[in-house]
Amino acid sequence: MNDMMQIAVGTVTMRPYVFAFFAAYIIASVPHLGWKKVSVFTFIGYLTAFASEFSSINTGFPYGWYYYIDRTSSRELWIAGVPFFDSLSYVFLCYCSYATALFILSPLKFARKNLILLETVSLRRSFSALLLGSLLQTYLDIIIDPVALQGKHWFLGEIYGYRETGHHFGVPLTNYFGWFIVSSLMIFLLQRLAGSRSTTTTTPPFGVCNFPGSALFPVLLYLSIIIFNLVIAILIHELTVAISGFFATLLPLSIILILAVRRINRYSREELAEHLRDFPWSVAGTAQK
Repeated sequence: MNDMMQIAVGTVTMRPYVFAFFAAYIIASVPHLGWKKVSVFTFIGYLTAFASEFSSINTGFPYGWYYYIDRTSSRELWIAGVPFFDSLSYVFLCYCSYATALFILSPLKFARKNLILLETVSLRRSFSALLLGSLLQTYLDIIIDPVALQGKHWFLGEIYGYRETGHHFGVPLTNYFGWFIVSSLMIFLLQRLAGSRSTTTTTPPFGVCNFPGSALFPVLLYLSIIIFNLVIAILIHELTVAISGFFATLLPLSIILILAVRRINRYSREELAEHLRDFPWSVAGTAQK
């Protein structure tokens, strides 16, 4: 029992940055989707991510052949050769990528010092959100994986490696193809949950609410993950990795900012009406410009 307690505590204390991002995911996703949908997605999202990693270290699919280096299983939770924190990370990476895609695609209303996302059920379930979210999540791994591969130089530690040195800072291209496949599957599952209609028509699901800045939280989470990894790359003197990662994300982040500024309060009556039909509890119905 003491060993189990030590591993449980160690799982959190050894990876505080992962659980800080996970806490930010809860803060961003619950007001957006509600406790029920977030809980269900966290569970199935973790299982999907774990299955993909377990498959790849044993069969080479979908990420290519890689392996984990077990030096911490006596201090943190590992499941069937996969670190618990690693599969958990997919959950918040998936959500912030999908929610950022919705932010790009949805009209925006600014009223009473609050930015309101005029999303709809059709947008949540759209192919555009699926494709864009999957690409955004893959972009995150393009930043994360070269830094994580150098884990021996920072507090992550050397936890994994590839059987063959890849062309992108040691990462094989098969890894990114795998990430796109798994990202697409996870976002598709999230879409089914996020796009399901509430059983009530006027009362929001438990946990759903709107407060100033809540529409920006997923985007800020997405951005903070990029910044965290670029800062780590600089601190461990991997300046080429940092510069490459910066320019890889400069264009999509610029597009997000420019589209957001251009679309504020430029929605049609039909777009507002569809949003209020799908989410009748939205503050967009009462907030004035």
